[in-house]
Amino acid sequence: MATEQQTQTGDGEDEQPLGLTIASGAVAAAVIVPLLWLVKSALDVGFSDALALLTRPTTVEVFLNSTVLVVLVTAACVALGVPLAYLTVRTDLPFKRFWTIVIALPLVIPSYIGAFAFVSAFGPQGVFQRLLEPLGVESLPEIYGLPGAVLVLTLYTYPYVFITTRAALKSMDTTLIDAARTLNHTRGEAFKRVTIPQIRPAVAAGALLAALYALSDFGTPAIMKFDAFTRVIYVEFGSFGRDTATLLSLQLVAVTLLILTLESQIRGDERTTTGGRSGSVMRLGRWKYPAIGFAALVAAVALVVPLGILLTWFAQGVAETSQSLAFQPEYAFNSVLVAAATAGAATLVGLPVAYLAARHPSRVSSVFERATYVGYAVPGVVLGLALVFFGSSYATPIYQTLYLLVFAYVIRFLPQAVGSLRASFLRVDPALPEAARTLGETPSGAFRHVTLPLVAPGLLGGAALVFLTTMKELPATLLLRPAGFKTLVTHIWTAYAAGYFGQAAVPALILLFVSGLSMLVIITQEGYDVK
Repeated sequence: MATEQQTQTGDGEDEQPLGLTIASGAVAAAVIVPLLWLVKSALDVGFSDALALLTRPTTVEVFLNSTVLVVLVTAACVALGVPLAYLTVRTDLPFKRFWTIVIALPLVIPSYIGAFAFVSAFGPQGVFQRLLEPLGVESLPEIYGLPGAVLVLTLYTYPYVFITTRAALKSMDTTLIDAARTLNHTRGEAFKRVTIPQIRPAVAAGALLAALYALSDFGTPAIMKFDAFTRVIYVEFGSFGRDTATLLSLQLVAVTLLILTLESQIRGDERTTTGGRSGSVMRLGRWKYPAIGFAALVAAVALVVPLGILLTWFAQGVAETSQSLAFQPEYAFNSVLVAAATAGAATLVGLPVAYLAARHPSRVSSVFERATYVGYAVPGVVLGLALVFFGSSYATPIYQTLYLLVFAYVIRFLPQAVGSLRASFLRVDPALPEAARTLGETPSGAFRHVTLPLVAPGLLGGAALVFLTTMKELPATLLLRPAGFKTLVTHIWTAYAAGYFGQAAVPALILLFVSGLSMLVIITQEGYDVK
């Protein structure tokens, strides 16, 4: 991973190993090039035609729909995630370990599976309507459209805010709160003056993830029949509206960049106070049971409803349908195959980027590291569309092959591997590989025998996270999979498109089981504290 040959940056920064720099630059270029092709395709449309497409009423409506969706989902995630994090860290809530795990578990469930379940449960002629029919309830509130999309996306993205806020609450010095209380501040005033400034960066980070997910999600708006960016882009592409799909994709990327900018402004000063002793926890008293009820209600709606629907479908068996909708074990094998290949490839190509950023920080290494995050910030439907254009024009030998599909996954989820690896490299004392060098080891030998074993937990945790998210990825899979190649998510989507929701039970349950195992590996390797 290192080499004797060095190159000095022009402004006195740390010397950059030439081999690592070239490898990191190649990875960064591979991530960015397909998206540049998308920009070129948009420029080919022409200014007047582009302006006409972007200003027509339907396009404006899509923009407003997506904006409202993101704002409502983000606000709802903060409203759920922050109180739940506070309850599990700073109060005497009973069974806090149990509630911490249960509240975080909805992150394992893909939002499109949640959307399936909620449509089946609360849609027209759904399970709950049939149960309430003897009581004279002939219809339930409409689940389709904006309300359903906001509900489902909130339930499966609020754990982002919960996890980041909880980590901040556990690391802050709570004696500051006790000091504020001794100065006659009420609990509310102490929370406002002390706690909020300390956790604001973490809340903003979680809210950013929730906002980006809501903006980039394809399955939920499609199932809920809500015209957000992702659904309209996919429909336009399928109906040969290439110009409209391209321009909407660039508009979606622009909104994504705007969200990133706003988040950096809201986050403010990231300095936090750590290292102090833990102060006293807040006693809930008579609010203990309402707090338990609040946590139980959120967990029940997010977990029990989809699992109950899926298990009901599984227990009842699926109706007779055409052979094309019958589940085949090879679908699970295909999903595991491409997810494992992506996890291995992302970890391998992420190693030089993470090592260079951690051990040789400079403007160059920072640019290369940040470039790898472009694919994660870009929605899967946009990345898939960019690679369709790029592959069909310049990479025809691998177009509609597993190689291009895995390449898309690597671009999409590379930051998860890079982030985990970089954090692991930073935790390794540089004196240890240097000591190996003095004993005669080569730079690569010291890396293999000393550094790599020490970063193995972070490497496995990052690989497991890439594996988990690849298994759940829907739009890129639909756009780039080879003809005849079916996975768990494509079979679930086929069942939805055909109107046979029951056919999704087996692949959905398998997907949740594998996702749960991946989450277990992440928790084990990363040492996530749920106490």
